Amino acid sequence: MLTIGVNIDHIATIRQARRTVEPDPVAAAVLAELAGADGITAHLREDRRHIQQRDIALLRQTVRTHLNLEMAPTDEMVAIALEVKPDYVTLVPEKREEVTTEGGLDVAGQMPRLSEVVAQLQSACIPVSLFIDADPAQIDA
Repeated sequence: MLTIGVNIDHIATIRQARRTVEPDPVAAAVLAELAGADGITAHLREDRRHIQQRDIALLRQTVRTHLNLEMAPTDEMVAIALEVKPDYVTLVPEKREEVTTEGGLDVAGQMPRLSEVVAQLQSACIPVSLFIDADPAQIDA
């Protein structure tokens, strides 16, 4: 069976660019689910560039399918994930100068930290995936 997850980050990007409350990414998530989406993905960046912490809290209360939280492997983001308890977490790299995520995690270079973060999230029964490049060295790590 085919499934579809909808990333609502760019809805929030438009809202933030307009410096207003609309369009609402939470409302977009509801509409996506009503249209048949099997999951909602949102990336809470450290700089809160688009999705806000309030959005994540409201999404957790609203999403009826599956909530996937994309986040950097930082202490702050781990604490938020442990509080919100999304259905899934995807660990992603984050660089302040990038407009959107441009590449995968350096798993080979960050193995101790990533192992620690994955263990923390998994101990709270949160499944974790890693956003990586299609590079054999990263895949093997």
